[in-house]
Amino acid sequence: MSEANASVAELSFEQALKELEEIVRGLEEGDTSLDASIDAYERGALLKKHCEEKLAQARARIDKITLSQDGAVGVEPADLS
Repeated sequence: MSEANASVAELSFEQALKELEEIVRGLEEGDTSLDASIDAYERGALLKKHCEEKLAQARARIDKITLSQDGAVGVEPADLS
């Protein structure tokens, strides 16, 4: 795993989303060099993927919440490994 991938993997969903929003804002402003824009775009792609994975994990956890036949809510631990 590259250093950039490792640092992204350590971020919470909220941290990654905030950084991704900052990158998008910076790219929209267009005040950076082409090389810096490409680097930012690559970082943004990693952050986007990380956020999508975090959301999928959250969705899997939510999907494990079940209703029993008597209408009681139960929780089944999700296997996210």
